[in-house]
Amino acid sequence: MKKIAIVGAGFSGAVIAHELSNEDYEIDVFDARSHVAGNCHTERDAETGVMVHAYGPHIFHTSNEKVWNYVRQFDEFVPFVNRVKAITNGRVFSLPINLLTINQFFGKTFNPREAEAFLSSVADQTIEDPQTFEEQALRFVGKDLYEAFFKGYTIKQWGMHPSELPASILRRLPVRFNYDDNYYASTFQGQPKNGYTYIVEKMLDHPNVKLHLNTKFERAMAGEYAHVFYSGPIDTWFGHSEGRLGYRTLDFASERHQGDYQGNPVINYCDEDVPWTRISEHKHFSPWESHEGTVIFKEYSRFCEENDIPYYPIRLAKEKSQLKRYIEIANEEQNMTFIGRLGTYRYLDMHVTIGEALDVAERFLACENGNEKMPVFVVNPLG
Repeated sequence: MKKIAIVGAGFSGAVIAHELSNEDYEIDVFDARSHVAGNCHTERDAETGVMVHAYGPHIFHTSNEKVWNYVRQFDEFVPFVNRVKAITNGRVFSLPINLLTINQFFGKTFNPREAEAFLSSVADQTIEDPQTFEEQALRFVGKDLYEAFFKGYTIKQWGMHPSELPASILRRLPVRFNYDDNYYASTFQGQPKNGYTYIVEKMLDHPNVKLHLNTKFERAMAGEYAHVFYSGPIDTWFGHSEGRLGYRTLDFASERHQGDYQGNPVINYCDEDVPWTRISEHKHFSPWESHEGTVIFKEYSRFCEENDIPYYPIRLAKEKSQLKRYIEIANEEQNMTFIGRLGTYRYLDMHVTIGEALDVAERFLACENGNEKMPVFVVNPLG
């Protein structure tokens, strides 16, 4: 049997391991942490019994029916709609910005057509081609909504002024001229009944798969394997020869309380003088369960240092230039494929990660059957 190494026991690695496990491969899965599921790891809080999203909230959503059907092989998904609230200037609003948000904020009773016309009247029409986050916001929602909901939150989340960030970041955030407060527009949305770690454990549960936790995969080990799938940081693999790629990381301050702390899974704090970006109350991610106690996480964002867990790739001009050099070096690697959020230095939602991992496994088997060379990147990291 050919030996395959998979570095990282998150969704990327677990899906590939599962897809190759019934083939003629001996698969070793390595993870430097003490658990599987990466930043999607879930666990029971010993004191309250609440299912905690250990690295911040994860809500599964997708419009890809193939991915939706795939994950439901491993656990029951309970319908769940993420309805985010935001606190700004001492008031609570719904996010994303919708007709209720607009009417509450401006003290109006607009219908959809009137709200759209009003926002157009307060928007900065002189900005024809927005280049920055700030210009994008001013052009489409105007100064008041920008300063209330986006400016302070963005400074805290990214550690820089919105005028320094590309407009593309804000283009992902919709404005709705109806009362729909569903944070996602995806066709399928839900939470796994037993948590994300349970799913990954089932994916890896096969005689051909051997899991190595608390084990760092060293580059010298690659020669022992016919192929390596690497979901760790691409710059780490090359010893940071082109410099460290920039990430934002998160710190969580957990608290335990009795009863219901905030009445909602996620509340954003948009004012710059509030040090945390949001508070997550984890029992609300599993509303089918009942707990007297509750666990909250206050979330703080900062620049990722050497020993921190990377969350959000910064991907500004400097980082993209570095990434381009790493891609050039990586393309010289033999019998290796870079995968996932860290391996390709892109922000990926869970459903995208799973879909890409399925494509990688399918491509690998096709290359094996056709005696072709497996590409180092199945997805272009700069795309």
